[in-house]
Amino acid sequence: MNKVLKLGAATAAAMTVAGAVHAGTLDKVREAGELACGVSEGVPGFSNPNSEGVWVGFDVDFCRAIAAAILGDAEAVRYVPLASKQKVLAVSSGQVDLTSRTTTWTMKRDTTEGVDFTAVVYYDGQGFMINAATGVESAKEMDGATVCVTTGTTTELNLADFGRSNDLQLEPVVFEGKHEAVEAYKSGRCDALTTDMSQLAAFRTSFADPSAHRILPEVISKEPLAPLVAHGDNQWKDLVTWVVFGLIAAEDLGITQANVAEQAANATAPNIKRLLGSSGDTGGFIGLDGDWMVKAISAVGNYGEIFGRNLTATLGMERGLNAQWKDGGILYAMPIR
Repeated sequence: MNKVLKLGAATAAAMTVAGAVHAGTLDKVREAGELACGVSEGVPGFSNPNSEGVWVGFDVDFCRAIAAAILGDAEAVRYVPLASKQKVLAVSSGQVDLTSRTTTWTMKRDTTEGVDFTAVVYYDGQGFMINAATGVESAKEMDGATVCVTTGTTTELNLADFGRSNDLQLEPVVFEGKHEAVEAYKSGRCDALTTDMSQLAAFRTSFADPSAHRILPEVISKEPLAPLVAHGDNQWKDLVTWVVFGLIAAEDLGITQANVAEQAANATAPNIKRLLGSSGDTGGFIGLDGDWMVKAISAVGNYGEIFGRNLTATLGMERGLNAQWKDGGILYAMPIR
């Protein structure tokens, strides 16, 4: 069963100051018998409860893979829905063990807010969606438009930069949460909605008539999305980072959820044997058993399977930059050796 904990006002008020030093997260997770994973409040394809109340999605599957690698149980995850303004503080304060929630890796967050980013799981960029009936075909035609945006995000800053750079008067209509911004746009309170292109595609699928809304072609920023952990626990940062890299490497090497057991038993290629624990001690480098990646891949599949199941099958999203390096994208894992 998925377990969910919502951060209330009292919990948020009790959070400690960002920048606290954390250590021993792996031991904490083992002692608790579960991984506390921060996710979004609900973005289709990325992290969202399904009709049975079970959390599913691209970001969710990385939580599940990490739990499987550590505990041997992909269901041993407590999901904590986080608003945009909570996603960094929840990690730095120790409320969650990591956040896997469409969070952009920026210099300020990585250096001053008490968190460390791990490995990029999705290369994204910010864009705009507008009612197709307006006839607007380019973001540079939006002079004078009101734009729904979420406060405390890179999205808000990028919107201001884009307006200044293109001599456009764009009036932000600011909301605390992403869903409030989306609902305001749907109701006609704003002319346009801005957020990551992947989220625009995801939210549009929930509209009564998706074809009535146009995602404009301009991508106005770079948004590398990565899980984040509290600063100060190097072992934990390494563990989360290398589980992600392991899933990316598995796709590159042709290791799938269906064949991972056979590959672990019979593969002769040195890089596959190292990844799956048939030789060497890659798991020991991060405090895990030798079959750490066998457990993770058995639970969720490789990176391509995660992407296909959650983003291509449900949202029709193409791999783009998130294709493997040999397939025209920029995705590859650091060497596991």
